[in-house]
Amino acid sequence: MKKILIVEGNLREENESFSKVGIQTHTQSLKDSLAYYTNDLEFDVVNPSSDENIQPIVEKLSTYDGLIWGGSSLNIYNDTPEIRRQIEFMRECQKNVKKILAICWGMQVAVTAAGGQVKKANDSNIGIANEITINEKGLAHPLYKGKDKIFNTPAFNFDEVVKIPENGICLASSKINNVQSLYFEVNDTKIWGLQYHPEITYEKMISLIEFRKDKLVETRKVFNSLDEIDNHIKFIKNEISVSNKDKAMIELRNWLNFIN
Repeated sequence: MKKILIVEGNLREENESFSKVGIQTHTQSLKDSLAYYTNDLEFDVVNPSSDENIQPIVEKLSTYDGLIWGGSSLNIYNDTPEIRRQIEFMRECQKNVKKILAICWGMQVAVTAAGGQVKKANDSNIGIANEITINEKGLAHPLYKGKDKIFNTPAFNFDEVVKIPENGICLASSKINNVQSLYFEVNDTKIWGLQYHPEITYEKMISLIEFRKDKLVETRKVFNSLDEIDNHIKFIKNEISVSNKDKAMIELRNWLNFIN
């Protein structure tokens, strides 16, 4: 049985607000998606921002076969104490866990901890990222074994990686984000990074859009009206009708094979 550490990127308060309206936390979504492939996994979960004492986890980091760091509503450049705690914990993980899958916010934290840079993007992916294209290096990487060269996928991000850590390589891009996935090594740790969410369903993305719709119009200003949001949701529902679960989560399957 493989031992996996899941790092929860959202603050406890955000997860509580999810639960109140019936939306799974990112950790719950990840566990469900991994269970699609295997139940032969043992999990620990840690929240570096909200847990009072993470030292017991820090002391046994080297015992994990792999680590998965998921999404968050945080923005790394805000540089709050909670964000700094996550970056510092990532540095510890990059010293002690040999195989890391860093998803969305997780990738941004991993990149920042390793000397790269993340900034607010000029555009955003709200619930879906369209036409991600795997480059030649990506096609040769085990992350994308069996994946279509061009694909759509669940995604929700306002920020993007603008500087990859030293010796890192970009594996895939889109019109919105130049770095949709990457690979780099630090301290003998191998890090697979994804800006999008193979572990989250489009249905959950729609729930997140509906949950955040006022902020998306009034604060984030990525939609001009609630009617625009409704039309965008219809577009995502159409994608559900043509999507394939096995193809959508290939990256998770490939990472599980990687840690075996």
